[in-house]
Amino acid sequence: MTTGRVNPKMKLEDQGITGLGTIHYNLIEPALVEEAVRRGEGRLGIGGTFLCETGKFTGRSPKDKHVVKTDETADTIWWDANRPMTPEGFEKLYQDMTAHMAGRDYFVQDLYGGADPAHRIQVRLVTELAWHSLFIRHMLRRPDRDALDGFVPEFTIINLPSFKADPERHGCRSETVIAINFEKKLILIGGTEYAGENKKSVFTLLNYLLPAKGVLPMHCSANHATGNPVDAAVFFGLSGTGKTTLSADPGRTLIGDDEHGWSDRGIFNFEGGCYAKTASLSPEAEPEIYATTSKFGTVIENMVYDPETLALDFEDISLTANMRCAYPMHYISNASASSLGGHPKNVIMLTCDAFGVLPPISRLTPAQAMYHFLSGFTSKTPGTERGVVEPEPTFSTCFGAPFLPRRPEVYGELLRAKIARHGATCWLVNTGWTGGAFGTGSRMPIKATRALLTAALDGSLSNVQFRKDPNFGFEVPVSVQGVPDILLDPRRTWDDAAAYDAQARKLVSMFAQNFEKYAAFIDEDVKAAAIG
Repeated sequence: MTTGRVNPKMKLEDQGITGLGTIHYNLIEPALVEEAVRRGEGRLGIGGTFLCETGKFTGRSPKDKHVVKTDETADTIWWDANRPMTPEGFEKLYQDMTAHMAGRDYFVQDLYGGADPAHRIQVRLVTELAWHSLFIRHMLRRPDRDALDGFVPEFTIINLPSFKADPERHGCRSETVIAINFEKKLILIGGTEYAGENKKSVFTLLNYLLPAKGVLPMHCSANHATGNPVDAAVFFGLSGTGKTTLSADPGRTLIGDDEHGWSDRGIFNFEGGCYAKTASLSPEAEPEIYATTSKFGTVIENMVYDPETLALDFEDISLTANMRCAYPMHYISNASASSLGGHPKNVIMLTCDAFGVLPPISRLTPAQAMYHFLSGFTSKTPGTERGVVEPEPTFSTCFGAPFLPRRPEVYGELLRAKIARHGATCWLVNTGWTGGAFGTGSRMPIKATRALLTAALDGSLSNVQFRKDPNFGFEVPVSVQGVPDILLDPRRTWDDAAAYDAQARKLVSMFAQNFEKYAAFIDEDVKAAAIG
């Protein structure tokens, strides 16, 4: 039995998946919420939201992600960061998963990955949980209903949380598995209810496919000047650096908050929705995102709530600090309808430097931009993880190492070429500490960060006097209206200049040590970018 709208020549049976129960094709949000509640997958929340928990997995499982090693992928995959799986192991996994599916009901969504028709991919998501179908319907881009009649998926993702993999039989690491087969155009996910695996699988697909077309896939947020899509900016940054907050400028139009591509035509969002963290979310600091937590169909994931009133507790992280909400882009009032923008005039790399060394903003050359892009630096602070007692550097290359199927230099070279070709100005912005390291100094004032970003985006920052940073060699503004001069020179903010110098040498050494792994793959001007 089937329900919903689908290409009559492209049902699951036509893909060789038979013997299932009821298959629900492309149900819209009200129907998916009804099914999820009826099946006991969660509760109906305030405003028609859907409240759910994901069990023991409250985040991604990057160590359980595998790529099938074939003649095509043997020399193109970055095997240092991707676990190989044999074609034979994948075939057994597929056969066992499809046998596990027999007689059960499933939900299918046929969606686009990418707002630009020239570069999007057509993806079919097959899920055993109705709320996973609702989640991915928010997160990817929905074809017009009439387009479903002729929709042919280029890739298919099958997600079965109730299936447990067998490491010995399937050649994987554990009972949880994310297996990508680029040759068969198939992704298999099992043993985890965390919905983020669905969207990150599509991101990984695009990260592999687009560079071959000269398109740079980016783990970043993006916006453009209101009424002027040509004046675009992208914001790279790891968790905790302010990527979502700083790109959500009410004076600019939001293109997207997480994943984008940069083609010869400009930038485009991969997604149709947002997956925002909700820990300590407040109506004062982020009113638009806060408002989505009481809008119909928003998926509220792993949040504690009052069992009687259903009121959400934004401060209780007892389930996970990674509690989130997923909602469609049109729930944000200043979101772009097209999710397209011009070539970025400004490329912003956000870092949270808990060592108190980096200036609040620095201007980078294309070679320096590639260096810091490949470095992907931020820092953990004491209390963020067990055992962290002093600031620790975190280097996640390209600001998204877990999602990179190709070697980092592939993405770094694309970024450098596009910055140079389109005349983008690149900035490194430190949202971390000043006046000392974590525990001694203070957090960079958000007012100053916003003032510096505003000056960067409106072009006025390019007209001020700059000095050369003695540690990293990038350019730092000497004076900017609305920002104390002392803040722009971190050494002056420390009571002990010698202690700052020692901390700076330590951080430079950490960068250099991390960058050694790329030395054989890059040219001399990028290597030189590390020298102050």
